[in-house]
Amino acid sequence: MTRKQPEFLQEKEIFRDHIQKTGLRRTAQRDLILEIFLRTEEHLTSEDLYTLVHRQDSTVGQTTVYRTLKLLTEAGLAREVRFGDNKTYYEHHYNHEHHDHMICTECGKVIEFFSQEIENLQDQMADKFGFKPTHHSLRLWGFCSECQRKQLDTAVAASGAQPRVRVRSVVG
Repeated sequence: MTRKQPEFLQEKEIFRDHIQKTGLRRTAQRDLILEIFLRTEEHLTSEDLYTLVHRQDSTVGQTTVYRTLKLLTEAGLAREVRFGDNKTYYEHHYNHEHHDHMICTECGKVIEFFSQEIENLQDQMADKFGFKPTHHSLRLWGFCSECQRKQLDTAVAASGAQPRVRVRSVVG
């Protein structure tokens, strides 16, 4: 009989190695935060993650969650993303393919997508200008198909206007 390999074994090892290198110790609270983050495939703010963690262990503080998210980011397990609503979101980074985002400014829906054509064009532009990109983030704001159906007469903002963005919260 084969034993089932524990979930997220590589991620847990990476995190354990990272906190050890930074001189920190492994704690049950950090382990819980890591576990909940890894099981949640949504874009999370530190407040969202705190709410999820707090439901399982009310002794975990918001500062602990925030600091652990920073450690996850430093370890390469999480990535910070911003959608224009003045919040920082975190998404999985390790073993996840690169992708970009479309954000509905009406309902807050975030759509992840990948386009090889866009990637190729970015590389061409970088070559043309002698630029060496290290990373990039493409975000498109507008109206998702559901909101377009609901509001056929919505006026489009002038091209220089900043969009009003409300991103859906994972925690409800």
